[in-house]
Amino acid sequence: MDFVTNLILTESAARRVALIADKQDKPAVLRLAVDGGGCAGFTYRFALGEPEEGDTVAETAGVRLVVDPVSLDLLEGSEVDYVEDLGGSAFKVRNPNAASGCGCGSSFGI
Repeated sequence: MDFVTNLILTESAARRVALIADKQDKPAVLRLAVDGGGCAGFTYRFALGEPEEGDTVAETAGVRLVVDPVSLDLLEGSEVDYVEDLGGSAFKVRNPNAASGCGCGSSFGI
């Protein structure tokens, strides 16, 4: 497990992960992965989970963001935020590696 500073979990996202983890009686660890598919080629997948061997970890306010080695190439330098607005609330990834996105904001292309 490597701790890094080039992945960012914002304070807002850390608070939301902590709240969800507490309600589900799970550790405050957000796993972010990239899967093939979606309208732009790749989709983000979020889940609560434990760090695994080889994961890269970023930590904010005691909450961990973990990314597997395969997904890291596509997520390097990304920021995970939690946004609430008139359209609803969701975790958002600001990914500098994404060359294109889709209207729904949940898939991207490189």
